[in-house]
Amino acid sequence: MVSTASVNSRCRRTGPGRSGNPENGFTLLEVMVALAVVAIALTAIYRMHTQTLFMDARGRFDTVAALLMGQKLADIDTMELKDLIGDSGDFGDAHPGYAWQIQTENVSSDLLKEDGPTLKRITVTIRRDGEASVFKLDTYRLSYE
Repeated sequence: MVSTASVNSRCRRTGPGRSGNPENGFTLLEVMVALAVVAIALTAIYRMHTQTLFMDARGRFDTVAALLMGQKLADIDTMELKDLIGDSGDFGDAHPGYAWQIQTENVSSDLLKEDGPTLKRITVTIRRDGEASVFKLDTYRLSYE
């Protein structure tokens, strides 16, 4: 017959109540769960950081494009509307990569008389690096010809 004292001395206690024996360590399952939690957290942080960088670049473009749009609208206000036709160009060395385009068309309106002024739609588009970022504005002007 085996004594219970010898059986108990051979069994190791595991789990939260284990003794402070230096041979005890983390199990493989505990390490794998910890690595999975860290991987999920790092993936979420990376995704959030990437999104923040995109929003920062878009915010910079929108700010610069709005200022350049104001400049082009001021240029349009100094021109005669009858001389205004579709045109395009860039902003030179001051704003490399930014380009503008103006499109015009006559618009019919039931509120305007036939012998009255002509209503023109002016579409101004600001682009950066081709088609990557676009800022577009439609405005209307009355042309008295």
